[in-house]
Amino acid sequence: MPVIRTPDERFAGLPDYPFAPNHLEVAPGLRMHYLDEGPRDGRVVLMLHGEPSWSYLYRHMIPPVVAAGCRVIAPDLIGFGKSDKLTEVDAYSYQSHMDWLTALVERLDLRGITLVGQDWGSLLGLRLAAELEPRFAAIVIGNGMLPTGDQKVPPAFRLWRAFALHSPWFPIGRIVSGACRRSLSAAERAAYEAPFPSSRYTAAARAFPALVPTHPDDPAAPANRRAWEVLSRWQKPFVTAFSDGDPITRGGDRYLQKRIPGAQGMPHVTLRGGHFLQEDSPHEFAAVVLKAVALG
Repeated sequence: MPVIRTPDERFAGLPDYPFAPNHLEVAPGLRMHYLDEGPRDGRVVLMLHGEPSWSYLYRHMIPPVVAAGCRVIAPDLIGFGKSDKLTEVDAYSYQSHMDWLTALVERLDLRGITLVGQDWGSLLGLRLAAELEPRFAAIVIGNGMLPTGDQKVPPAFRLWRAFALHSPWFPIGRIVSGACRRSLSAAERAAYEAPFPSSRYTAAARAFPALVPTHPDDPAAPANRRAWEVLSRWQKPFVTAFSDGDPITRGGDRYLQKRIPGAQGMPHVTLRGGHFLQEDSPHEFAAVVLKAVALG
């Protein structure tokens, strides 16, 4: 399968993104980009983005978390940001994304991790924490879930999935901006567009909605159910920080709090924002993360 790489000049001069690049080969010929900020002996915070964003999403959260002495790892999933991209929608699967992320965590030998997951960062991150449980100390989830295909799918998600797969028009910067409560600037919208110079680069972004398990016999459903077996016994700190304006994940925080023992007595919050609460309430979200780090 052809692998392409977004030219570096596409990322020149991005607003509020001064971070040094790091790269790791997570499969033969496939390079993942990640941010590695803060002291190497600091408590590890793994920030996982979702669809169709990249590590730029966390640009306002990274500095306060690093200032508190943490080491922040923020990868770009394969197909996004500065990471390599496969050119065909069918080249991506839930399991392939899991394999690539697992390679990153194991090769960097990350331990004592506080997970921060939103959107697909939750679908992947919750599986990752369950499958590599000894490496994780705490979990923070905002606007995310771990579906098994046994739950009802919101109509808004079905519309989004059809649009992502079939619409000839796929304006990623406008999509991200439209899922925020505040209006992103033209420069911010351009930053979200930067990884995707042409339609050849957007296969992962188009593929992701269709990879969400929506029926019980989905290929990812058995592994997600096994992850829930671990999460249903999870005693480590588990904190939710959902927004008050996301039509797709609304109510998911209460579901997680009910099912996961480690969520009992935690400082759960509801933040102001749309789907991408990292854009709407970054400092409040970062404060929640630091509380979870302290508890972990």
